[in-house]
Amino acid sequence: MRLLRFLPRAVVVTLMVLAGLVLVGTVYPLVGAGGRDRLNRGWSRCLLRVCGVRVTVSGQPLMRGAVLVVANHVSWLDIFVINAVRPTAFVAKSEIRRWPIVGRLVAGAGTLFLQRGHRHAIHTVGEAMKARFANGESVGLFPEGTTTEGFSLLPFHGSLLEPARQAGVPIQPVALRFLRHGKRDSFAAFVGEETLVGNLWRILGTRGLAVETAYLPPLQVDTAHTRLKMAADARAIIERELAGEPPARGH
Repeated sequence: MRLLRFLPRAVVVTLMVLAGLVLVGTVYPLVGAGGRDRLNRGWSRCLLRVCGVRVTVSGQPLMRGAVLVVANHVSWLDIFVINAVRPTAFVAKSEIRRWPIVGRLVAGAGTLFLQRGHRHAIHTVGEAMKARFANGESVGLFPEGTTTEGFSLLPFHGSLLEPARQAGVPIQPVALRFLRHGKRDSFAAFVGEETLVGNLWRILGTRGLAVETAYLPPLQVDTAHTRLKMAADARAIIERELAGEPPARGH
């Protein structure tokens, strides 16, 4: 049964990725920011549907103006879950840019790549984030720096919260809770040495996956606060949400 579910889903996902490359190369240059946002949102929702992942949303996401979205990190699905609500330019490790096909797709969609280990990497990405904020865009960040199984949080790195602090941009924490057949589960987590192909095999071959996405009250940025305090505050808010009862169903 797993193979019978996997094969048709894998074919459709492959076609969607190829179609996404065509859109990025031909349509994106011709449409404005609003058009690109609609394409990103629609593509992300379709991808999640094809993968068999149901998404529920609670809270009040900031849908207009500049915002820095900070979330816990469980899976490669996280980006599309958030993009399905509001298209967001994520900061990602530069290695993703070199992934076959997918790297070109995410680069064309506006991802900000961080060259880890380079002396000026944080400054370069920070300046790119400020430019996005100046255009009223949403930028996304996973401050843990890596994925977990979704039940607890690693420490939050505060370096890339500094551009939001300097620009006075609100920081909105988002808690992602992964479920399988209605119960909290790490089945979809993309952790350790697992390959993307192996993770796709599990996700596309199963049923009952869901993600509860809780948009929590934004932190009002105060330049008197350090980026470390803001990172700690955001982490505490997300940690409380992950430890609590499932959020009320949204849309």
